[in-house]
Amino acid sequence: MNLLEPIGWVALALLVWTHVGYPLFAFAWSKLLPRHIDAFDIEPRVALIIAAHNEADVIEAKIENALALDYPPEKLRIIVTSDASDDGTDEIVLRYASRGVELVRAERGGKVNAQDTAVRQLDDATEVIAFSDANCAWQTDALRRLVRPLSDSRVAYVCGRLSLMRADGTNREGTYWRFEVALRGWESKMHSVTGGNGSIYAVRRDAYVYVDPRFGHDLSFPYLMVKNGWIATYVPDAIASEKPTTDLGDEFKRKVRMFGHCWLLVFYGRMFSLLKLGPLYWIEMISHRLLRYSSGLLHVVLLLASIVLAVANGGIWWLTLLAQLAVIGMALVSAKTAARFTPCALAQYYVLVTLATLVALYQALFKGIEPGWERPKGTR
Repeated sequence: MNLLEPIGWVALALLVWTHVGYPLFAFAWSKLLPRHIDAFDIEPRVALIIAAHNEADVIEAKIENALALDYPPEKLRIIVTSDASDDGTDEIVLRYASRGVELVRAERGGKVNAQDTAVRQLDDATEVIAFSDANCAWQTDALRRLVRPLSDSRVAYVCGRLSLMRADGTNREGTYWRFEVALRGWESKMHSVTGGNGSIYAVRRDAYVYVDPRFGHDLSFPYLMVKNGWIATYVPDAIASEKPTTDLGDEFKRKVRMFGHCWLLVFYGRMFSLLKLGPLYWIEMISHRLLRYSSGLLHVVLLLASIVLAVANGGIWWLTLLAQLAVIGMALVSAKTAARFTPCALAQYYVLVTLATLVALYQALFKGIEPGWERPKGTR
């Protein structure tokens, strides 16, 4: 019992830190000691790579969106890299060949494999590689704004802001995402971002790295850039928009897949090397990434400790136990009543995301994670 109490306190402290303490710390640092990054209007030669797997229903709109970007056409290559699409996606892309749109066909191997296949075919004139998903729309000035921080020779990776449209169903991803976007901005002003998003980002051609296709670029690229001596930053006014998954069931599957890639990075990506990351960015990675991925484990430890300690010691542990049961109860109420924007719906989202970290950990340890992906329902 003497050992169980400090274990419970540590689990509680780490959960409070990653969800509350660290965001406050990042906000304060970004205001008091912001890192300055130059951002001037530049027009490097850009290859915009759009990864697609069976996107026949949205690829035409995406290509038209890319062609409408406010950027010199002679300095922009638009490339759709097809991950063995068999629904007519490739045929639609080929209809745009006369307007300069290129098709690269890859064997089925997942998004990163498709992206790598396209990158290997770029010529030496390409200075910047930008990436986007097939189901999102960029604002007309998004690319121009996205490349501006690359005028600073220290910056190698830039991600824009993904704006999620309102979900049609029970998913509360938009509420969480607004918080995550704010935290990304604070991290960018502290040192570098710890994660990007696949809808809108760019990297210097000479900084591009080939990673395990199971890792994904969203989480591997920012920390690899920092390990290699660069800065990874965020541009809130380079905006892309897309629909989130409709319901929590679909979002849960997406989170399990995402956290599976996260755990692979932890186990095999040497993600938390102290010497290469530096102390401040290491704090960012531990606080925002490792502890966030470990939330499920920490909650299990805290719940079990709270049950035992509440019975044995009472006092604060009863309150801790009741607080956890209240969140679980609110989540169950939301699941039964399909509540929308209420504390119960947010509790349900939090519980499912926390559970997703545990399911993903199990799959990463015992079942393996595949690099391929199937597009979530309701996002097109």
